[in-house]
Amino acid sequence: MKKIGLLSDTHGYLDEAVFKYFADCDEIWHAGDFGPDVAEALAAFKPLRGVYGNIDDKAIRNEFPEHLRFKCEDVDVWMTHIGGYPGRYSSFVKPEIYTKPPMLFITGHSHILKVIYDEKIKCLHINPGAAGKHGWHKVRTLIRFCISAEKIHTLEAIELGVR
Repeated sequence: MKKIGLLSDTHGYLDEAVFKYFADCDEIWHAGDFGPDVAEALAAFKPLRGVYGNIDDKAIRNEFPEHLRFKCEDVDVWMTHIGGYPGRYSSFVKPEIYTKPPMLFITGHSHILKVIYDEKIKCLHINPGAAGKHGWHKVRTLIRFCISAEKIHTLEAIELGVR
């Protein structure tokens, strides 16, 4: 079993509470728009996987890919910053998501926390919302969940406070 801490859209702001909420996590996943200094702090704390977002600079883009597809336990995971939602996927992911759907599709960008199961392709979509202070969201959020074999479970949406 792996316990995952998931966040996105920090835009250079990393709330100290993230370290408390992710203390028991095995890995941290960041769905893009890190901003300065965030990746280094997270990677020093726990193993980090991530993708770059539209605001990220060359240094982040050199360290993290635009799309990351990998296995966690027996779950096929695809993470990208701008991916859309079930029924409204981005044109960048649409061809592959319908021909080779992952079991878990993770995006950021919208600053809106959403967890939606796409029945059509049998895929769980998670957007953790925005953990940073930049943007139009009202509440900063992140997500914790577990993966055991092919099961995604124990999902928790966490509010960090107002923006």
